[in-house]
Amino acid sequence: MSRPPEDPVVRDCRREAAAVAAIALAATAYSVGSCALFGYGRAGEPIHFVLGFPSWVFWGIVAPWGVCVLIAGWFSWRFMSDEELGDVREESDDA
Repeated sequence: MSRPPEDPVVRDCRREAAAVAAIALAATAYSVGSCALFGYGRAGEPIHFVLGFPSWVFWGIVAPWGVCVLIAGWFSWRFMSDEELGDVREESDDA
């Protein structure tokens, strides 16, 4: 018994969800790793600031999630695709 072909809408949704999950996972891993490495165990070292944030906060949280905002814009305007969902059925008053 052969399976029916996969709906293009489902295929695109699966592809887009995988891309979003990969980007979020990479940003989270970078943020947690960077903040753990550079934010803890500072033992009296002077704190350097970048745009008013401690440097480890800026490079570990602000910068990667700012990049995620830019990626989200590109993703929504360029990567995502629209598929025809079929004919629109008008609701009738008979129901």
